[in-house]
Amino acid sequence: MSSRKRSGSGSTKRPKEKVVYIYELLCRGEDPSSESPEFWNEFFLLQPNFEALEAEIGKLNSEQLQMVKPNLNTLFQRCIEMLDTGEDHPKRLCNSLHTLCSLFFGIFKKSNSEPSFNILNEIFGHEKMDEWLKLLMQYCNRILLGDVPENARFMCLKLLQVLVTGTDNVNQNALFEHLMMHSLFDAFVRLLSDPSSRSQHGHDIVILLTILVNYRKHEATNPYVVQLSILADELALNGYGQMISQSLIDFCRQYIQSLNNVQSSSWFSSLSNIVGNMFVSDEGCERVQQIKANNGLLLALYEAVHLNRNFITTLAHTQAESSAPPSPSNTLSLAQPVPDLSNAPIIDITQYPTNLLVAVFQYCSIVMQDNKNESSIANLKLCFLILTCISEDQYANSMMHDSNLTFKVMLHRAQMRHRKLNVDRVGKSQPLAATLLDLLVEFIVSHLMKKFPMELYLLCIGVIHRILCYQKRCRVRLNYPWKELWSALIGLLRFLVNQEQTLVKKCNIFHLSLQVVNIFNLFITYGDTFLATTNSYDELYYELNREEKVFTEIHAMVLRYTTMPECEYKDDVIKLLNALVNILAIVKHFQNKIKEWLAEQGLSTPTEEQILDVVRKNYDLTLKLQDSLDQYERYSETPLHTNFFKVMVRDVVNDTRKHIYGYVKEAISVIPDQEALLSSLNSSAGSTATAAAVPAPTTAAAAATA
Repeated sequence: MSSRKRSGSGSTKRPKEKVVYIYELLCRGEDPSSESPEFWNEFFLLQPNFEALEAEIGKLNSEQLQMVKPNLNTLFQRCIEMLDTGEDHPKRLCNSLHTLCSLFFGIFKKSNSEPSFNILNEIFGHEKMDEWLKLLMQYCNRILLGDVPENARFMCLKLLQVLVTGTDNVNQNALFEHLMMHSLFDAFVRLLSDPSSRSQHGHDIVILLTILVNYRKHEATNPYVVQLSILADELALNGYGQMISQSLIDFCRQYIQSLNNVQSSSWFSSLSNIVGNMFVSDEGCERVQQIKANNGLLLALYEAVHLNRNFITTLAHTQAESSAPPSPSNTLSLAQPVPDLSNAPIIDITQYPTNLLVAVFQYCSIVMQDNKNESSIANLKLCFLILTCISEDQYANSMMHDSNLTFKVMLHRAQMRHRKLNVDRVGKSQPLAATLLDLLVEFIVSHLMKKFPMELYLLCIGVIHRILCYQKRCRVRLNYPWKELWSALIGLLRFLVNQEQTLVKKCNIFHLSLQVVNIFNLFITYGDTFLATTNSYDELYYELNREEKVFTEIHAMVLRYTTMPECEYKDDVIKLLNALVNILAIVKHFQNKIKEWLAEQGLSTPTEEQILDVVRKNYDLTLKLQDSLDQYERYSETPLHTNFFKVMVRDVVNDTRKHIYGYVKEAISVIPDQEALLSSLNSSAGSTATAAAVPAPTTAAAAATA
């Protein structure tokens, strides 16, 4: 009786693929093409094995690399030659691009593992290599814009991503010089301008542009920086913005769904779920990884608002293509009956952002709830830098302050023990400047903690200052509940005074206090130019007097540090002392008037309205005119944020490389055979008598899309 082997026992060895056998021959220094003149044509019909080629290159030591160098050069050149036959042989075109991805990925990986040995120069460092790389860029340009299958365009963009993510530090990547000399910017713009191409390739293009822009950004002229800064093509800029807004809107939608999933449980269990599962300090947490995944597109947004003033115009009307439901005219055919919509679920579209700026505000409100890990803090800093650039732009400010351009924006607020959150998370319809102030106020009140994020607070206060400077300069009277902002700023000052002993050892609390006090001075000195009502002045003076203890304590703290001979923040201490003059004068003046009135009336506990009445009748005080309250230092990336962006770009490069690896490894198995697809489409179109009535795709790209 014959015994049967169990399936899965591991005793049966899978036969080696032919392409893997060829890789092994090439990496042993042998020439597999010597026996057949058609070898390379046949080779590029074989499905590439990404992992196998990468593994074979990884096994080579320095001596073996020198030996197989001619073979690797030949493989590289044959791949490039095959790119020239793309229209005639789409399968060979895709396979040559896939092989180039594998080849470069393997070489870069080997090079990074042995930094002392410059493998890239050793393999590709001869004279003809410049010629071949120039050809490669030309063929890539042709593929991106040409009449080729869509999967070839996909693989071409993945190849370019492999090239730009080869090293962690983009400035050390030798291939970037060729990308600079033979720019593909115009091809990227064309693809972003076309809705069909953008929907398929937009994300890859935006990430590519972001990385390319950061190559030697401050050291030499980068053509991508120049071209992005002067780009005026509205379709391309809108396409660029749509890729970013689509990603942020998807993130916000997922977050809202996660909140809805826990609404049915009790308040405490909901809070535990959200805090415990979403925002914990573990870097491996799913929510943290989702936030980190947005770094690339947020960096793309930063580069656009920082470099290109034309991009600002897209902020309020960029609509993500996937964020709105299709219209009925597009989804119903004439033969279908009209559906009964009486029982259809009501979708609250106010939950989801409607444009890029709204998406950024809602995204920030989510990210700022997570303050326990470095990834989220870096992400939030990038958000604040974006808001800084936006708040400095005249057009952006005029748009955000336009009373005819209002939005309902859902800003998410953190659960805190000392306040009760409103169940209705969607705010009222208001100008975007008011929403931005709501967002910044929320940050101020929700991040008063021992691990004090000083840099984020400085950026936050800086954005508020810029908004107020615009209002003062253009005499814009925003209808906003300023009392909320004043209370938040006073709460921040109170925290700094109470935590002085701890914080002063770690950071310059006097500089931040100065920025906050100067915002109050801006209201006091120029409030008549931008406060909506005269009552606002009364409320400001009321708040200053109600919280007079905070300002008295700050004054006492500052006086104490002026007498310390070795205070490292002496300049800011003196500036803060001078900045407090008017506030202290107001407090002293009205405290005396209130005491006199209380004595006259024989009262000890006056109401708010009574105090406001005293304030209105006693504006007879002289204040000191302070200079430069409505001026600020314009944002500059260098030198303050240079290191931050180096780390950010490095993270984006690493994340992109991981995604490329997973995609290219499985690329062929998920992409259909284009030759078979084309032949079946053409044969069916040719054999149908009514082909003219329903035209078949005439190009390979259209066929692949169909």
